[in-house]
Amino acid sequence: MKPRYQKFNPKRRIIEAGQLDSERLKELKGAISYGGNPEHKRNPGDFGLKPPADPRRGKSLCDVAEVFSRAEALKLLQDGIGKELVSDREDNGWPKNIWSVTEAGVPLEAQLENPETGQYHGYPMPDSDPLASEVISRWRNHV
Repeated sequence: MKPRYQKFNPKRRIIEAGQLDSERLKELKGAISYGGNPEHKRNPGDFGLKPPADPRRGKSLCDVAEVFSRAEALKLLQDGIGKELVSDREDNGWPKNIWSVTEAGVPLEAQLENPETGQYHGYPMPDSDPLASEVISRWRNHV
């Protein structure tokens, strides 16, 4: 069996610090939602997914990052926005990606899944992702 190599979107970039004003950040934090994706779950927690869990080979699992509740996932999204860890690309006014880091130091990436409502789903970033170290560094150094 050939080894599976994961490719990462080279267009992903985090905005420069100070690029979004505090009002825009506050607006985003209050309007986003977390939907989840059954492909990234072994334990469905309280996400209300259909099917409840459908882990797929090659997909990173939220279980590894110990994110088991919708409220916790939403807070991580909001914290990422507060630290300006959002994509420089948007769709319908929503950042394409939001990044965050768990208390245990696991970097997370969230993707916009519904540009009409601002709903995201997220997953742990693998160590092989070149953006993971930048996310951790910006998280730690955010003032």
